[in-house]
Amino acid sequence: MGTVINVITVVLGSALGLLIRSRISEELKKHILNGIGLVTILIGVQLGLKSENILIPLGGLLIGGIIGYLIKIEKALENAADSLKKRFSGKNSIGFSEGFITASLIFCVGPLTVLGSINDGISGDYQLLAIKSVLDGFTSIALAAAFGVGVLFSIIPIIVIQGGFTLFASYLSPFFSNEVINETTAVGGIIIIGLGITILELRKISNANFLPAIFITPLIVKAVIILKQIF
Repeated sequence: MGTVINVITVVLGSALGLLIRSRISEELKKHILNGIGLVTILIGVQLGLKSENILIPLGGLLIGGIIGYLIKIEKALENAADSLKKRFSGKNSIGFSEGFITASLIFCVGPLTVLGSINDGISGDYQLLAIKSVLDGFTSIALAAAFGVGVLFSIIPIIVIQGGFTLFASYLSPFFSNEVINETTAVGGIIIIGLGITILELRKISNANFLPAIFITPLIVKAVIILKQIF
């Protein structure tokens, strides 16, 4: 239910953003993007500070980043976005890929995605995902106004990633201790900081290539716990 609500709010928010997109100037769109970029960095910093051992997120980012680079996740997302653009939006839709990738990362990387999905999957409590849905709905208005229709298609990774977490929550919940959640959240925050830097055009970062770090970091945390028990 939580993921269904999330999809609905993003669709509604994106639709509203697209309605006002044609009525605002390019200069205002740029101004909106600057605001989104600044807030994105702030969110990333807040999440990144959850780490209690910075070496763990560092290890997760390095290993996950190498894996992502080798399997070319960023390129795969760009190809998927281009395919969707050609099919649904036309070849000349400016900002489609950027909107799709940006929205997908913002909506799918963060503690509310993990914790909300676990709660929803185990007990049917979708309160956290409902809160996330409201936030994503408002965010999608600004993103769609700035980037265009690509933001709307971010519902696909929301369904796959967030829905997947929910479906497998009963199996994953014992694995997600507070330490695992904190360090994984920190890694997500660092990726979001990179996303903010890219939005502000300070530097082009292949943020999607770091996504495997979300899955590598919990393994590093568990390895550290085991080593502490041994030594």
